[in-house]
Amino acid sequence: QVQLVESGGGLVQAGGSLRLSCAASRRTFSFAVMAWFRQAPGKERELVARINNAGSTYYTDSVKGRFTISRDNAKNTLYLQMNSLKPEDTAVYYCAVDTLNPWSVAPSSYDYWGQGTQVTVSS
Repeated sequence: QVQLVESGGGLVQAGGSLRLSCAASRRTFSFAVMAWFRQAPGKERELVARINNAGSTYYTDSVKGRFTISRDNAKNTLYLQMNSLKPEDTAVYYCAVDTLNPWSVAPSSYDYWGQGTQVTVSS
């Protein structure tokens, strides 16, 4: 079993920045991939960014150039640096782990989830 605890969400004005963190209860180097998803009201949960154990990253088009995902295996922590935030980035952000597949995209593929942290961007 793996516990994931997100932090760093909050209210920010458009153009501002936030840094999300996800602390894992187990060594992160053992995870095939770690990812950030988000879900806005009335919308499906979407993959925002992922990073696998080889360091390969993926970003959804809407956040490319603004968000950076990273992982610190020494601290068992995943990060998401979010810059130039827009109102459409408003959502609950979730940290997730897939222990087997380093290229997972679909939410159903991920084994463990955090409780989520709210990000609200005002215009």
